[in-house]
Amino acid sequence: MLQQAGRPLRNLRISITDNCNLNCFFCHREWNPLPSRSMTINEVRKIVEVASSIGVETVKITGGEPLVREDVVNIVKAVSPLVREVSLVTNGVLLEEYAADLKDAGLARVNVNLPSLDSSKYSRITGGGDVSRVLNGINAALETGLNPVKINMVVLKGVNEEDVEEMMDYASSVGAVLQLIELQPIPGGNRVFEEFHASLDIVEKHVASKSAGRMLNQTGQRPVYRLNRNGKDVLVEIVSPTGNPDFCSRCSKLRVTCDGKLKPCLLRNDNLVDIVGLIRAGGGDDVLRKRFMEAVMLKKPYWEKPVT
Repeated sequence: MLQQAGRPLRNLRISITDNCNLNCFFCHREWNPLPSRSMTINEVRKIVEVASSIGVETVKITGGEPLVREDVVNIVKAVSPLVREVSLVTNGVLLEEYAADLKDAGLARVNVNLPSLDSSKYSRITGGGDVSRVLNGINAALETGLNPVKINMVVLKGVNEEDVEEMMDYASSVGAVLQLIELQPIPGGNRVFEEFHASLDIVEKHVASKSAGRMLNQTGQRPVYRLNRNGKDVLVEIVSPTGNPDFCSRCSKLRVTCDGKLKPCLLRNDNLVDIVGLIRAGGGDDVLRKRFMEAVMLKKPYWEKPVT
């Protein structure tokens, strides 16, 4: 099934909860506008089953913080046979506890949000979080074989810009991939964006100047640089979507909110398409596939190229 822009729909990003055990001041929590009833395991499985039948190959489990759901391992176990890859994005606080069980359930890899290695700075950013628990979680993920581990570092102006060098050294030392992520505007509330948004142009130029090579990621959305840090290679991805029509035009994902609505675009909440309601009403697969098509037809680049 193709999107309007001609990009195949290959990726599904499913929020399984809007709860979190941290309180990062910049977090969007997939921009679920209101607290809501989360989907059951069977509902998540049915959505993935239908998505797989129309060409979705990979699923990413998100939140809030997905590891606060006690049944997260069972969710992964339920959906992993249906697609080529299941991954998960986490703040890492509970990852040490769950890593082995998640791997056994069929999880392929993890993304770990880590804005700083400095314990006091990390605590301020996350509302009291303990960075040592996250580092233990990353170690557990690597030891368990949840590879590649990707470290997601949202770059915040005046907060952690100077931490990029240290984070590259850390990623190379443990064998992780580093993603430097641009802060995006939050619909309906841009104070955080206006105060803390940092363009990644200068950061990318600095990374590029030290790199041994440049390529694009699999979707062609973002550049990936290979650097050598202290005798070890490390990949650094630059995730810079804000105002970037090329990034949007190559998007091959669809999102599912934790209360079961298909979400065509991260930055919009005005075009959600309910699917869990149909499942609860006993809708068949053909009806559910049509609902996916509705969402796909609503999908268009948020950042569009100017008309000339």
